[in-house]
Amino acid sequence: MPLIGITTHAPGAQHRAALDTLLALIVAGVERAGGIPLLIPPGLAEPTLRALHQRLDGLLLSGGGDLAPGLYGGAPSEQIGGIEPERDTAELALVGWALAEATPLFGICRGAQILNVALGGTLYADTAAHPGALRHTYFPEHPFDMRPHPVRVAEDSRLATIVGTPLLSVNSLHHQACRDIAAPLRVVATAPDGLVEAIELPGHPFALAVQWHPEALPEVAEQRALFEAFVAACG
Repeated sequence: MPLIGITTHAPGAQHRAALDTLLALIVAGVERAGGIPLLIPPGLAEPTLRALHQRLDGLLLSGGGDLAPGLYGGAPSEQIGGIEPERDTAELALVGWALAEATPLFGICRGAQILNVALGGTLYADTAAHPGALRHTYFPEHPFDMRPHPVRVAEDSRLATIVGTPLLSVNSLHHQACRDIAAPLRVVATAPDGLVEAIELPGHPFALAVQWHPEALPEVAEQRALFEAFVAACG
């Protein structure tokens, strides 16, 4: 069974109760797919983090608070919250190693954003800044499994092969999103307003990140398939 490292939020994180719930669902999703989940706390010393990564068969970047805007040339904003500098630092290091060493990587929500930023992309401080934006933030007044809009999946993408359908109905819980996509990455799913909903890195054994929360939709076969494909790639 492959060992899957899962990044986590700090004990004092904003919206910690909700993040704890989603993290538990991610752990269940990895285990259900045949992986051994290992939680990675923020704040580990770099040598410790490096040694841990070398033992992993796969890396899963979980959801959480906003990235520090300085990481992608953004400006401070009242719309930005929940920044965890230690988590930003740890995840950027982990992504760098995973990409350099061909470690399978799967990102969820914030995970898509950190993957894009790690490779030189930028973010919207809030999705409302995207031209013609639909509503993408339904937290906390709606349940995690609410699916308010579809996404269109790009043909001949890894994502399309995994989910087996050109349209997915997804649960939208994010107020930030990828803006300028880093050159090595490919956009493989978009919302009806054109906002990026999934990215992948061609040529990598498995580097895929989605903007929604498949862990909160375990009854949906296409969403379970994301965990299954990731864990299989780690085996």
